[in-house]
Amino acid sequence: MIYQGGCHCGNIRYEVEANIDSGITCNCSICSKKGHILAFAPESHFKLLKGETSLSDYQFNKKTIHHLFCKNCGVSSFGRGTMPDGTKMVSINVRCLEEFDFKNLPVTEFDGKSH
Repeated sequence: MIYQGGCHCGNIRYEVEANIDSGITCNCSICSKKGHILAFAPESHFKLLKGETSLSDYQFNKKTIHHLFCKNCGVSSFGRGTMPDGTKMVSINVRCLEEFDFKNLPVTEFDGKSH
């Protein structure tokens, strides 16, 4: 399916093609505070429609994940990184997708504290 999403103020807009049948939460220091439910897609399935200049990037620890957020409203609707095999991917905060019902989405917790 193709989903559209973005930040609260509308400065960031994107489209992603993904089969989102489950989500992931993480207990690492940043994810536990933000409360994201994440799904992942190859970078080639993601298209930023608007807002490249409205994005700010936060990195920490190994600096392998770009924790992106809107400079205006502060919402983190997606991030960029690489899979363990080196494939470029995008992490989607499913809470920021339009018309996506995440309430019944099966969610697995990833132990990011230990990695």
